[in-house]
Amino acid sequence: MSEEKNNLLISGKKIFFLYPTASVQNQVITELAQQEYEVYTSKDHTRLMRILKKYTDSIVFVNIDDNMPESEWDKWISTLISTIPTVMIGIFSSNSSDELKDKYTSKPQVNCGYIILKLDMSKASEKILEVLEVLNAKGRRKYLRASTERETNTTINMPLHGDFINGAIRDISVVGISCVFDHDLDLAKNSLHKDIQIRLQSNLLKVEAIIFGSREELGQKIYVLLFTQRIAPEVRVKIRKYIQKNLQAKMDSEIN
Repeated sequence: MSEEKNNLLISGKKIFFLYPTASVQNQVITELAQQEYEVYTSKDHTRLMRILKKYTDSIVFVNIDDNMPESEWDKWISTLISTIPTVMIGIFSSNSSDELKDKYTSKPQVNCGYIILKLDMSKASEKILEVLEVLNAKGRRKYLRASTERETNTTINMPLHGDFINGAIRDISVVGISCVFDHDLDLAKNSLHKDIQIRLQSNLLKVEAIIFGSREELGQKIYVLLFTQRIAPEVRVKIRKYIQKNLQAKMDSEIN
């Protein structure tokens, strides 16, 4: 098995929504992010075509009601299929015509469904989740992780020996973080720390965590902290929202 194929099996597929409506953006994409899918949006079909040449095993859900007439969408989708045959495609439309549906779903690469936008968005989410599960879109990865090494305002503050220690978060998932502290510390492995505050941009969240371990990297001691099961559900929601926003910003820089 090639290294690229093996990495895909581990990390899963990138999922793009091209020209998502507000309801798709606010309900479907939000739900997918909370389910730990790596999901992105794009409002430029030309630039998206270029990025798909880099991520050739992606899944794309296309809103054919927006930006171009049907004939132009036919050309774009046909070009996508012929240029990057490994990309899988789903269609969004408010048009419930069986003829239109059959036209697209008869194409082998349009194997992610034809979703009618008039449907209840919760039903659309369920349908897409079923498709993604069949396609093993997550791979073997359970949790999305975002690198925050170059981000500002991603910090940690926690009490220790009657004082407070500050640090910078290096990366984060819904199960934990890695971080470096302002001063050299000797935090004991498996020690429990409560009343930790982590700042993710404008969000200030309270968690508790266990020191999982540490490693040396470029002269810095990086600690790995795992959140306990007592983390509040709304905190997990906010962490996932931050991760999705973080990943989207990085993808935007690639697309643009």
